Amino acid sequence: MKKILLLTILLLIGGFLVLHEDSQVNKDFVTVDGMKFILNGNPYYFLGTNLWYGMNLGSKGKSGDRKRLIKELDFLSEIGIKNLRVMAATEGPDHEKWRIVPSLQSAPGDYNADLLDGLDFLLYEMGKRDMKAIMCLNNFWHWSGGMSQYVSWVNKTKIPYPPIEGEGDWQKYQEYTASFYSNNEAKKLYNNHIRFIILRKNSYNGKLYRDDPTIMSWQLGNEPRGIDNREDFLDWIESSAKLIKDIDPNHLVTIGSEGSTAHSSSGNNFIEDHESKYIDYTTIHIWIQNWGWFDPNDKQSLTYSINKAQTYINEHEESAIKLNKPVVLEEFGISRDYNDYSSSSPITLRNQYFKKVFDIILSKAKNDSPLVGSNFWAWGGFGRPSKPKSIWEKDDEFIGDPPHEFQGWYSVYSSDLSTIKIIKSFSSKFNDI
Repeated sequence: MKKILLLTILLLIGGFLVLHEDSQVNKDFVTVDGMKFILNGNPYYFLGTNLWYGMNLGSKGKSGDRKRLIKELDFLSEIGIKNLRVMAATEGPDHEKWRIVPSLQSAPGDYNADLLDGLDFLLYEMGKRDMKAIMCLNNFWHWSGGMSQYVSWVNKTKIPYPPIEGEGDWQKYQEYTASFYSNNEAKKLYNNHIRFIILRKNSYNGKLYRDDPTIMSWQLGNEPRGIDNREDFLDWIESSAKLIKDIDPNHLVTIGSEGSTAHSSSGNNFIEDHESKYIDYTTIHIWIQNWGWFDPNDKQSLTYSINKAQTYINEHEESAIKLNKPVVLEEFGISRDYNDYSSSSPITLRNQYFKKVFDIILSKAKNDSPLVGSNFWAWGGFGRPSKPKSIWEKDDEFIGDPPHEFQGWYSVYSSDLSTIKIIKSFSSKFNDI
């Protein structure tokens, strides 16, 4: 009888220790409670940025620059930036145009060891600075390979690129990319990547990615659009998010959505797209220049653009309330004055725009809105283009502008001191909520 009693006590103590250990681990992960993020028992708000090329800088290979990565992370941490949205997937082949080179996955299942190590290193260094990573697992746009590359690999077809230089058609490209959602073989390759990355063991901290609290969330992709394939698009969201949750119950999952966008042809529906129980929070992107609201040569258009942005934020805030889920403005940016691409050109309008958008999000966050954070686009830091308004080429420095865009368009540099001052001021206010 005494042995049974002693065994029962030991089991109860053991169970308590396991539960206590689990609670100690789980408290370091960002979780969701209704329309709020929670970290260590407290609401979590942030002003972050996009550092999509962090993995590439972390590489030990020729394309990497670890000294610069550490410098960038130290600078960002100093100005209060603790949340970074990064690419955790890039697809080759590396001879394709307008791509991140080198790619993480040059062919199906063929991974670049230096870049994997670079992703490990990035997360390790972010963890040392108490930073959180939003990990993007795919891309609707071709600059990292993404969905169109998966379709090309499976179907052995040529990607109909949009008009970056010369001929092309944006609609044809988007329809080709949206066929991904109906292509079971292409989705299998994507699912293989999900399993590979989430179950990877970090060579620097010894943790599986699924057990690393430095990671805040997994993102199904960058700006996925339903286009002309809505039904399969929704099925893809449901199945992909469920797969991630089955493998990794620790981390949040989100789509990477722009929201409803300014174009009905995008095939997006904010509420329907985010209804899945496997999607923990929502996101929106705002592109006042790309969407034709803002003319950099017309200062008066900024006021109109800010009003449009405010309306877009308000509409998605109302939808997030209906969904009872948080919403993050994870992409927004604006060119330098007069669309000048030189790092020394004025940034008067950008500063006005950033200050206004930060103020809108901060005000809402303080008043129990589901708007709980923002990531501006994009951090160029200490990098500089080989030539302003050039197209990125292999061995050029990585900055905030992806390879398919003119370099210097939306990048925020470490030398943009007036913008840095605004960012630092608002990041402190977000961190203090």
